[in-house]
Amino acid sequence: MIKRLSSLALAAALTFGPLPAMAQQLSLAQISQYLNGLQTAQGGFTQINADGTLSTGQIYIKRPGRIRFEYNAPDNSLVMAGGGQVAIFDPRSNNGPDRYPLNQTPLKIILERNVDFGAARMVTGHTSDGTTTTVTAQDPEHPEYGNIQMVFTANPVELRQWIVTDDVGNQTTVILNDMVAGGAIGEIKFNITAEMANWNK
Repeated sequence: MIKRLSSLALAAALTFGPLPAMAQQLSLAQISQYLNGLQTAQGGFTQINADGTLSTGQIYIKRPGRIRFEYNAPDNSLVMAGGGQVAIFDPRSNNGPDRYPLNQTPLKIILERNVDFGAARMVTGHTSDGTTTTVTAQDPEHPEYGNIQMVFTANPVELRQWIVTDDVGNQTTVILNDMVAGGAIGEIKFNITAEMANWNK
């Protein structure tokens, strides 16, 4: 369903600092607590698209329910979630953004108000390589919407990367850099209607 969406969400490696040498496997409760405490974050990202190409840009996260990917040239596109919708703005299109319900994308899982990876059938994978903990999660009511694979480190708990697999199997990897958690991010960055007016100028 959302080739661009999967590409945007999948390469999200939130690089907050160097990886620790060794760390115990994080519990699902610890990871849920971390995400529920992550209200805002912003930084840069490098995205590995499903076709192997690379994109770069800026990312803004404001939980619950809001995220924004601003793509650098030559892409110059924009993907944003707000008001329960995901909008994909393509500068090459004159037809306005493509829009999809947020709850039909794997991004919904980490943008929910209350993340609970202990919920039945939500987590399909939970492993550790001694340095990172990887969790794969899906909407238990709609596994056909795809899944999101998140990589975390401990001490302190940090999200380093996520990979989104969309409903048709496309995968996108997003590698985030210079991420800063906390701080104010204006609501206007997630207002799809306002963004449509800007693009139509």
